[in-house]
Amino acid sequence: MTDLKALADRLWEAERTKTAIPPLTADHPELTPDDAYRIQLLNIERKTALGARVVGKKIGLTSKAMQNLLGVDEPDYGHLLDTMQVVAGSPVPWAPLFQPKVEGEIAFIMKRTLKGPGVTYLDVLDAVEAAVPAIEIVDSRIRDWKIKLQDTIADNASSGLFLLGRAARRVEDVDLAAVGMALYKNGTLVNTGVGAAALGHPLYSVAWLANFLGRFDIALEAGEIVLSGALSAAVDAAPGDRFTVAFDGWETLEMTFAPAEEGAPSGAGAAAAEGGEGRRGG
Repeated sequence: MTDLKALADRLWEAERTKTAIPPLTADHPELTPDDAYRIQLLNIERKTALGARVVGKKIGLTSKAMQNLLGVDEPDYGHLLDTMQVVAGSPVPWAPLFQPKVEGEIAFIMKRTLKGPGVTYLDVLDAVEAAVPAIEIVDSRIRDWKIKLQDTIADNASSGLFLLGRAARRVEDVDLAAVGMALYKNGTLVNTGVGAAALGHPLYSVAWLANFLGRFDIALEAGEIVLSGALSAAVDAAPGDRFTVAFDGWETLEMTFAPAEEGAPSGAGAAAAEGGEGRRGG
């Protein structure tokens, strides 16, 4: 039987020491997605026991290109902690990050509990308080992003940090599938995308998540944040890089990464490993 706690410990130590590790599947090819979710939950429980708070969920692998790359036919999910949220206006600390990439997404704030199975688009429409532009910084504790599905799931769906915009809108007032997104790195346009890139419609992503979580008797709770999936391919980030993500007719978000020598360890991993709350940047 695979020792899931030992594998969770590998990821915990990687984050604590900022030392990337080989894929868990390299020496445990028998690892299943359900095993990987148990590993993820072990480390989330460890972090919440040390003071971090779950504030929502993120959905990954919403594009067909990424699903094909990993040989899967559905998304995955991870947990958002309060220590992962960055605030606009000051540099994103580089110290806690491994090999980050930046994505533009549409986030949702839940106004009521949503629990599968059987959740539909209309159920989601009724349960969501507002939509808001967002940036996700995905990251991997697995060396060189050499991941299989089980590796990314175990690693909290390759989560890093996230930034929410301020221009919240009612979902009824936005054509979410048609929202255009342009991502700039250091002033150069590097990617464009559209809301439909997230499973055809961002609200379909939320319905998928609610139904998937229902298998484990877990609900999306009122007040939670849901990141619904990238609208384009992720873009590599380096110390000092400046990113601008413009959502057409809605809001433009900006973030700058601190130089490598700046930024004390922070974020979910550092906060949990040190037993305190991480510093936030943005």
